[in-house]
Amino acid sequence: MKGTILNYRGSYKEQNSKHMIVRVEGIANRADTKKVLGKKVVWTSPAGKKITGLISAPHGNKGQVRVIFAEKGLPGQSISQKVDIE
Repeated sequence: MKGTILNYRGSYKEQNSKHMIVRVEGIANRADTKKVLGKKVVWTSPAGKKITGLISAPHGNKGQVRVIFAEKGLPGQSISQKVDIE
């Protein structure tokens, strides 16, 4: 399964670099996100380094999910790139 990184999770005053909002292909609403909760997400950098995270919760009503990454977080160059969902 594939997904696209949309942005960091945050507000006007702060952003959390460990939390990312991801759109999953084939998921169109909040009820469908139950299928992917708890799954592993892997982003591969252009240098080949793999950073992993877990899908923790839905975000909004359009099928987007919140992913929490184990390391410090993803770099800004990861926004709008594809991730693998296992």
